[in-house]
Amino acid sequence: MRKLTVIALMALLVLGPLSAGTHITILGTSDLHGNIWGYSYEDNAETANNGMARLYAYIEGVREENPDTLLIDAGDDIQGTIMTDDIYNDTPDEPHPVIEAMNYMEYDAMTLGNHEFNWGTDTARRILGQADFPILAANVRNADGSYATGLGWIIKEVGGARIAIIGTVTPDVPIWDGGKEGIDGLTFLPANEAVSEAIDEIGSQADVIIVSAHMGMYAEFDEDNGSDSAQKILDDNPEIDVLQVAHNHVVVCEKQGHTVIGGVRNAGRDIARFDLYLDDDMNVVDSTVEIIDMAGTEPSQEIRSIPLVAEAHEKTIAYVSGGGGEGEEGGVALGSTTARFQPENEIRGIPEGRIRDTAVMDLINMIQLEASGADVSAAALFRDTSDLPEGDINYGNIFNIYKFDNTLYRVTVTGAELKAYMEWSAECYNQWKPGDISISFDPEYPDYLYDMFEGVDYEIDLSQPKGERIRNVMFHGEPLEDDDTLTLAVNNYRYSSALKAQGLISGKRDWESSSSIRDMIVTYFEENSPVTPFVTDNWRITGVDLSEDDPRRTELIDMINEGYLPSPYAESYNLADYEELMAEAKASMEAGENV
Repeated sequence: MRKLTVIALMALLVLGPLSAGTHITILGTSDLHGNIWGYSYEDNAETANNGMARLYAYIEGVREENPDTLLIDAGDDIQGTIMTDDIYNDTPDEPHPVIEAMNYMEYDAMTLGNHEFNWGTDTARRILGQADFPILAANVRNADGSYATGLGWIIKEVGGARIAIIGTVTPDVPIWDGGKEGIDGLTFLPANEAVSEAIDEIGSQADVIIVSAHMGMYAEFDEDNGSDSAQKILDDNPEIDVLQVAHNHVVVCEKQGHTVIGGVRNAGRDIARFDLYLDDDMNVVDSTVEIIDMAGTEPSQEIRSIPLVAEAHEKTIAYVSGGGGEGEEGGVALGSTTARFQPENEIRGIPEGRIRDTAVMDLINMIQLEASGADVSAAALFRDTSDLPEGDINYGNIFNIYKFDNTLYRVTVTGAELKAYMEWSAECYNQWKPGDISISFDPEYPDYLYDMFEGVDYEIDLSQPKGERIRNVMFHGEPLEDDDTLTLAVNNYRYSSALKAQGLISGKRDWESSSSIRDMIVTYFEENSPVTPFVTDNWRITGVDLSEDDPRRTELIDMINEGYLPSPYAESYNLADYEELMAEAKASMEAGENV
């Protein structure tokens, strides 16, 4: 279960166990996104490697090992599952299962995440007000300058050491949720400045400084000033001992100077462990960081047995199978299909749904076009495996293909702006090189950032570098000129976080849907079932030669699909390395190891 990182292992090898002085452990979670049980409600199946129940099993073991342990969360916890988004976040008079579980787990503090704002400030305060632990946000202020959550930082005494915990959320919240109840009345300060101010306020009151930052290491939007960058926080405040990062759902595990830095993936997939060793004067003399994968950890039945958690779990399963209502399990389906909507992957780990047009994306874009009356629609495949099965469709299946509670906007764009947006989207791919056996993806671009377009025909030339890939864009049978104008249907998140934040378009939305896109899909199935999958094939990838007749490619793909070579998702295998790759695969085969 526990894996030592290079940093932690080298410290133990060089220094040996540090038993003198004080040993403090800080455990960091984040981006739990409502996954208490370790369950995929859209798939109606247990997961194998995530969930708060698994985290708690590990946490309890660490607490037994070291009673001087702190548990801190870095936000994005009350959003992300059918349980949270469709049931409990809209029930004002009921306790919230996520906070109930976090109270049971005895968190010491939680930092606000951006998704805590998705339902406005009243809902956030109602839900988070149930917490038995402080909610921190040093950079979110009320109109009078006071902390929006009441606290920006706290000091805890652990093992005789005074530990300051400062929380800060990405100041980009208004980009996504501006206009929602109460948010425009708040001020979101640059994170680095708010942390500096907090450290000044703390002064000599603390021996150890921890910053829990709901943001990635590098700027998401403010590249010039770094107001949304954890690296900028550290650059301006090098006295920080522990920096917890979040938001991007990627593993971060490093040390800069004396500061240990850690971040985890989402849904309880990992936990960050920081170990600090202090001398008798409470000075930090050594520190390590490691990220522990929850794969192989048995879920805690204590968490699953909390009455509200167990009730919420069963209620959500009934909600899904009942078609979105409060029905019992086995309730009436929303509708039906005549066949699956996604093709099988040729190569394990390389999603066909992101390398060619599919019925899933054409369905979503068609519904967006009909609802908005726009000329062109853009949408993302939020999860590589999202599919609709053949037969009856329930609410979980709809959630599978559209997991976010987005609304739909319509905006007028020029041909040049649309092509710039398309280029931005196509940056998710790696450039193809002669001899590559597959298309691959830049791991720095999450799958939800790749949009596919309907209403225009186009090509993506992957022989070219980023920014020069979109080719032969046709609108109504004619080449799309830069000065043409047309209307675009796009969800509210993409409009704010990409089109506006990155200056891709100049126009403003002239229409917004009254219902969510997910509800539009539900309505479509209710009114049009059985639904037959259709593919318009309006776009394709060019500039690649996958040498499908080359037997070496076939052999390598067989080794990948049988598990003897890792998936080439982030970097394609190349035929120039055929002998080396086959030797690696045969060694795995002889050892009986699958990857």
